[in-house]
Amino acid sequence: MRQDVIRVQQALSQKIIGKDHQLKLAITCLLANGHLLIEDLPGMGKTTLSHALSKVFGLHYARIQFTSDLLPSDMLGVNIFHSHEQNEEKRFTFRHGPIFSQVVLADELNRASPKTQSALLEAMEERQVSIDGVTHPLPAPFFVIATQNPSYQSGTYPLPESQLDRFFMRISLGYPAWEAEKAMLMQRDASAPLAQIIDETNLIEMQREVSAIHTSDAIFDYILRLVSESRESNDYPNPLSPRASRALLQGAKAWAYVSNREYVTPEDVQSVFVAITAHRLTLSSHQVANGQQSQAFDGEKLSQKLLDSVDPLAA
Repeated sequence: MRQDVIRVQQALSQKIIGKDHQLKLAITCLLANGHLLIEDLPGMGKTTLSHALSKVFGLHYARIQFTSDLLPSDMLGVNIFHSHEQNEEKRFTFRHGPIFSQVVLADELNRASPKTQSALLEAMEERQVSIDGVTHPLPAPFFVIATQNPSYQSGTYPLPESQLDRFFMRISLGYPAWEAEKAMLMQRDASAPLAQIIDETNLIEMQREVSAIHTSDAIFDYILRLVSESRESNDYPNPLSPRASRALLQGAKAWAYVSNREYVTPEDVQSVFVAITAHRLTLSSHQVANGQQSQAFDGEKLSQKLLDSVDPLAA
């Protein structure tokens, strides 16, 4: 299965050219059983990446286009009343919404109202949704990929800190390099579908193997020093929560797995640190200067500062 991960990376790199680090982070997020937030301008390949991931892992895919008039029931589903049914227990049937998929693309999440945004919270955290007092489990594996437009664009609602914290990672693809974009333009079969490489059974087994990756006490201490520094220093207005420390541990394990190692090193923690913590450390909306700096930039700057301030070899 480790060799299959390499094949997945190679297949994805044919669709998203010149973004190997971001692709490895996306695979790491899936293997860590987390959810992924992609913040970028339109047309950067966010949707292409989400669809390609579902194809190579053989997962059922659904796309939800978030708009200002989208209702929670449009996403979660609704109970349908059958007036002709004589059996009281069968008068209502639940019609599943697109959230009942293995890979869910929440496209332009921050264009929906806060009420609709919050409907994702239970699904992402508990892997279930509650409709009219009845709990409906979601399929496994369950992977949410949300895209977010920059906050300075019109018609966007900022995601609250509680929602941002539910995302395991946040990445940004950014503009491609000259040679990468030239290679993209020269592609003749850019729209050709990707073949399935890993099935859902193997994916679940890989997620179990990630959890079993060996982690030494020194790695635990390194993660705790990073988290403690964010809480004790006045430089970080939004310190890292216990959920963030658990995400760092699981992310480092998944990065080690993708790197074909059975153990975690400090470099694994450092490789995933910015992607896992930047959206958690980011300044809140009232702390950001009006339109002068994006929240993504501030969060990455703070995250890198925190990483540089802690020595991985300290006792």
